[in-house]
Amino acid sequence: MRKGDPSKGGHGVSRRQFLQTSTALAGAALFSPLALADARAASGTTTVRTATDQVTLGSTGIKLSRLGFGTGSADGSAQAAAGKDGFISLIHYAYEHGVTYIDTAEAYQTFDWIGDAIKGLPREKLFIQSKVDGQPNDVLGVIDYHRKTLKTDYIDSLLIHCMTDGMWTDDFKRVMDAFNQAKEKNWIRAKGVSCHTLPALRAAVASDWPEVHLVRVNPQGSHTDTENGGWGGGNDIAPVIQQIKIMATKDRGVIGMKINGNGDFTDPADRDKSIRFAMSHPEIDAVVIGFTEKSQIDEAIERINNALKAA
Repeated sequence: MRKGDPSKGGHGVSRRQFLQTSTALAGAALFSPLALADARAASGTTTVRTATDQVTLGSTGIKLSRLGFGTGSADGSAQAAAGKDGFISLIHYAYEHGVTYIDTAEAYQTFDWIGDAIKGLPREKLFIQSKVDGQPNDVLGVIDYHRKTLKTDYIDSLLIHCMTDGMWTDDFKRVMDAFNQAKEKNWIRAKGVSCHTLPALRAAVASDWPEVHLVRVNPQGSHTDTENGGWGGGNDIAPVIQQIKIMATKDRGVIGMKINGNGDFTDPADRDKSIRFAMSHPEIDAVVIGFTEKSQIDEAIERINNALKAA
C-alpha cells in the first residue's frame, strides 16, 4: 500500500490539514466525548478507538455509540429501583459521557420512562433500540404504541424479542411482515431479532430478514446460547462466535449483550475479561450493558477504552 508523500505526514495529509484536524479535536475535547467523536468522524481520524465512538451498525448505515445503556436488568426492576428521577438522571449522565445508544423493550419496567428520559436530548444523535414480545394481533398497532410511548417519530432498531425456537422464522412470518411495513412507513429504521438458543440463532443467521442481531456473548459462557437455552454458566461460547462471524460476512449489525453475565460478574476481573473478549472481535459493532449507577458507566467506558487500546 502506498504510504503517501512524506512531506504530508506520510499519509497524504498536508501540514495545514493536520493542524486543522488537531485544532478541531482539541476544541471538541473541551466540550464532551460526543463532540470529540463527532470531530473525529468529520476529520476521518480513527487512530484511537473508544467506547463512545459513533460506529456503523452493519450495512444499515445507522450510527450508534460502541457502548449502549441497557435499561432492562432483571426486566428493568434494577433500574426502576432508583425511581424515575434517578433513572432519567442516569440516562443524561450516560449521554453527557458519550453513550448515545439506549436499549429498551416493552417488557421492561422502565419502558414508560424512556420518553421523558430522552426529553431535551437531540433525537438525531440518539440510537434507540426496542423490542416487541410475542405475536400481537395488531403488530403495527404495537409498533405505533412504541413510538408514542417513547415519544419519538421513529425507532432506530426494532427487534423481535427473545426467540428460542429454531422454526421462529416460519412461525413469526406475520410479525416479520408487519416489521417490513413499519420500515416502509419510516416508523423503524432497522429490523432484527434477539435470540436465546442456538437453534433460534442459527435460524436468524440463515434468514435474509434480520438486519440487526442482539447476541448473548461473554467468554465465561454465562447466560449464553446453547441448544436448549443457556441460562446457566460455563456454556461453550464457540458456536455463538461462529454464528457472529457468519453475521459479519452478511453485513448484519451485531450487538453483544450479557457482557456482565446477566449481572453475575461481581468480580471486576470477570467484567474486564468479558469486555476484552468482546472488543477483540471486530464482528461485534457495539455492546450493551445494564447500568444502575454512574460509577458503572465510568467503569465500562474505562474498561472498553483500555481493551481497545490494547487491541
